[in-house]
Amino acid sequence: MKIIIKTFLVMLFSCSALMVKAQKNEAFKPKVVYQSDDLIITQISKNAFEHTSYLQTQDFGKVPCNGLVVSNSKEAIIFDTPTNDKGSEELIKWITDQLHFKIKAIIPTHFHDDCLGGLKAFHDHHIASYANFKTIALAKEKGFVVPQNGFKDGLTLKVGKKTITAQFFGEGHTRDNVVGYFPSENILFGGCLIKELGATKGYLGDANVEAWSSTVEKVKKAYPNVKLVIPGHGERGNSQLLDYTISLFRAK
Repeated sequence: MKIIIKTFLVMLFSCSALMVKAQKNEAFKPKVVYQSDDLIITQISKNAFEHTSYLQTQDFGKVPCNGLVVSNSKEAIIFDTPTNDKGSEELIKWITDQLHFKIKAIIPTHFHDDCLGGLKAFHDHHIASYANFKTIALAKEKGFVVPQNGFKDGLTLKVGKKTITAQFFGEGHTRDNVVGYFPSENILFGGCLIKELGATKGYLGDANVEAWSSTVEKVKKAYPNVKLVIPGHGERGNSQLLDYTISLFRAK
């Protein structure tokens, strides 16, 4: 009888272990958790959300623009604002009222409207902003709302018990473009430096086309374990987005 019970317990524990392993291996299924005319928020992992707002342009029409929210231990850090203050107010309200998270920082990844167009709303809520010194200089030059805190090459901040980084690897879409990384979930926010699969080169008015490919090669080398890549516009993916962008801008 003891042998039967022992065998049963071994089988039970084995089944439990297999179920836990299967759950861990199961890919997270993204789901829209908030949607309005101006803003869509999609949960893309256990602790990360993609926010998408819209920018009306002359050359490309109404363009969806992505940003990233990462979180841990009831704290959140955001890469890129929505395109205007109205969208930023919606995002801030949803994070604070629905998730009950404290927003520690907002990080615009370059000086265009799709990155800091809604920055005033964050400042109105006393949320600290951080940006590359080049982004700060360009925002001042253009008369935009100016990020409060600057960094030269890289920035590391705590979000709960985890960390995020923002890093300048070189010029590409703009002279100041940085990328964000959430190491605990291997998520890269590429911003407008990174293109979705099948995208065209897009707006090049402030670009360094010659440097773009080599800059993204540095990004790829720095994050060999990346699992999820968020471009500034369009569909998220994996490291294939880095390879596609490198190929798109590589000198022929």
